Amino acid sequence: MAAKSDRWITDTARLNDMIKPFESEQVRDGISYGVSSYGYDISLTDEFKIFRGHSQAEIDPKADNSALFEDVKSDSILIPANSYALAKTREYFKIPRDIITICFGKSTYARSGIIVNVTPFEPEWEGFATISLANTAPVPVRVYANEGIAQLIFLEAAEVCQVSYRDKKGKYQRQTEITLSKSE
Repeated sequence: MAAKSDRWITDTARLNDMIKPFESEQVRDGISYGVSSYGYDISLTDEFKIFRGHSQAEIDPKADNSALFEDVKSDSILIPANSYALAKTREYFKIPRDIITICFGKSTYARSGIIVNVTPFEPEWEGFATISLANTAPVPVRVYANEGIAQLIFLEAAEVCQVSYRDKKGKYQRQTEITLSKSE
């Protein structure tokens, strides 16, 4: 596998609507987002789900956990110490069949105690990504909407997969909202 360059990301985004909206250069207003040398810095909408179920004994990924979250629409949120929130990318993605992505949190947030977690975007996955933002700091940390949160790296496979995410009718295909875990 080889990482794809800024030129490939720009061409593919424009020709195949791989990323919408798409920024062909780094936007450096606040925490940066847009094309970088070998990736794309993704940003967040102003929609969040903040975990508020502290009295709950557990989170069951096979159960309906919606009562544990508070929906918030804001330019920024404060994630409580040792807690987390879910967010949604501003960008809508259409991943090509011969590409898989991995995502790493931006250093600005990592240095503040925020760990960004999102699973790889599989070949032919499409949608807005739901991102988990874990605050490992002993104090609350502020996270900003409409600014960068993580960098997506595009890796090209040596050969095209037999079964893509679209082929297997993945349960998170074409998600448009912050999506909690699903077991079916």
